[in-house]
Amino acid sequence: MKKKPGHISSSCVKQIHEVPTQGSHVLPLYATSSFEFSGIEESIEIFTQKKDGFVYSRYRNPTVEQVADTICKMEMYDLDEEGFGLMTASGMSAIHTLISSVLESGETVLTQRDLYGGTTELFKKVLNRSGINTIFGDLNDGAWVEEKLKSDKRIKLVYFETPANPTMHCIDIAQLCRISAAQGVLTCVDNTFCTPILQRPLSLGADFVIHSTTKYLNGHGNSIAGAIIGKDEKWKQQVWTTLKLSGAICSPWEAWLVYNGIKTLHLRMERHSSNGLSLARWLQSHHKVSHVNYCGLENNVSFSIASKQMSDFGGMLSFAIDSDLNRTLKFIDALQFCTHAPTLGDVDTLVLHPATSSHLNVDRDVRISQGITDNLIRVSVGIENIEDIIEDFSQAFKNID
Repeated sequence: MKKKPGHISSSCVKQIHEVPTQGSHVLPLYATSSFEFSGIEESIEIFTQKKDGFVYSRYRNPTVEQVADTICKMEMYDLDEEGFGLMTASGMSAIHTLISSVLESGETVLTQRDLYGGTTELFKKVLNRSGINTIFGDLNDGAWVEEKLKSDKRIKLVYFETPANPTMHCIDIAQLCRISAAQGVLTCVDNTFCTPILQRPLSLGADFVIHSTTKYLNGHGNSIAGAIIGKDEKWKQQVWTTLKLSGAICSPWEAWLVYNGIKTLHLRMERHSSNGLSLARWLQSHHKVSHVNYCGLENNVSFSIASKQMSDFGGMLSFAIDSDLNRTLKFIDALQFCTHAPTLGDVDTLVLHPATSSHLNVDRDVRISQGITDNLIRVSVGIENIEDIIEDFSQAFKNID
């Protein structure tokens, strides 16, 4: 029992009630910067890692840790190993933390050309200044990848996203991980678009998985956070040390919002996928659409790979209007039901123009060569009634006649 304060002014400051011993039905939000010790001996034991415990929320926090463990268990679902999960302040901080942990100055990342624009910028403008180099190439060209890994021993990590943002181009995870492992090179997959509900790269041979939990894992557009999931526990201490010292840790509030989103993740991904396929088929038949990028369409170049490694095809797609930049932008402005916003994975349908936003700072020639043209629109298909989504797209097309 804590001592009652002698003065009322102290009562304003000190917590004098006892915390109930019954377990909470839902995960509590531990909105605290630090944790109390029972005595100096416990403090020393925890700081020296002789005893498990919490000291400071930049190091560890019960809310954050529980959510990270939940994501880890989903990604490791098919495996007998435990693995580890850590949450970060954003998806970008997850990428930066992971690469900074496993690579040193002078070493190289091998990656794809059609990466998310922000990731490309991170490699070229931030990691490059730390002496970490990047090679871009076709990661589905197994012979080229194998030759590159054999000839350049500075390559220590193969990093990729599949499906790619925003081309929806898929990479054969099992093939690439098999080639990389044979050369002793680590692999990391950005699994944000699929979530572990639709695709689990660790079971296909990947060493690490990255998430922007801001997107589908949260699903409601009210949290920014990221996650790093590793298959081998030997990396946990090294990645955690980088995370702790860089201060890129996820806040308890953001993690708690992700926790609430995960509860409906399976149901949402089913609806995102069914709506995504329906909208893709409708767009494919529209006379003003030149092509649709959706890996669930049988004529899509990635259909075979996606069918092999994904349980469904998700809610992300992109399509090109058979027109110029001005009419493409006019189409987006004509949408009334769907929302123009620079994110994805929310419950409502969101559209984005990559050339003027997410890929604005990617060299134009590189962007165009990867199919990210001025007339390309990315769609994050929501869970609304599909008829309402299609009706809005239909009226927007009429507005650019």
